[in-house]
Amino acid sequence: MNENMKSVILNRINRTAEALKKNNMEFHYAESKIEVLTIISNLLKNGDVVATGGSVTLEECGVIDLLRSDKYKYLDREAIDQDKIEQLYRASFNADAYITSANAVTENGELFNVDGRGNRVAAISYGPKSVIVVVGYNKIVDNLDEAVNRVKSTAAPANTQRLTCATYCYERGCCKAERKGLSNITDGCDSDSRICCDYLITAHQREKNRIKVIIVGEKLGY
Repeated sequence: MNENMKSVILNRINRTAEALKKNNMEFHYAESKIEVLTIISNLLKNGDVVATGGSVTLEECGVIDLLRSDKYKYLDREAIDQDKIEQLYRASFNADAYITSANAVTENGELFNVDGRGNRVAAISYGPKSVIVVVGYNKIVDNLDEAVNRVKSTAAPANTQRLTCATYCYERGCCKAERKGLSNITDGCDSDSRICCDYLITAHQREKNRIKVIIVGEKLGY
């Protein structure tokens, strides 16, 4: 990466880090995705029960492979029959750690997440003893308005392609709300396959450092 651009990105990460810490979230910086595994290993203990949200970022960083080692009791959503998936989602609330990414992180220190089922936003909000959020610097935005726009223009269309969901953004590559000029945070299509049903804004936390945010100096995920 060009050193001038790297300096700009680091300044933005540092501003976001200070805001996250003011909101009682623990901050970690990983210069590259390889460093993410070391940070997560230090945040977990041998034998921890660990659950994850669906995440391209975690796959790109090798987190899923790490969790499948014998060191942890991983609630592996990919290794369970789909008729038992709801049971796994509920078991996630009692996990020692829940690891996921975020759809956006604002420079005000807020996490913005949108779900289709709601299991991920529910676990982030309450349940697991520790929540670890891994995001590439590309998910940092100025404010919540930009976070909403990021989901509608980037995250949702890409994830519907990944999950093969029969939605407007899967077919058109953009949210129906954007195309029609609608601005309400929940505006979108009426498909039963819609992945933007439940919304969570995580701001100042009562339980200090329950949520740990790892920002990576690379572009990751959608």
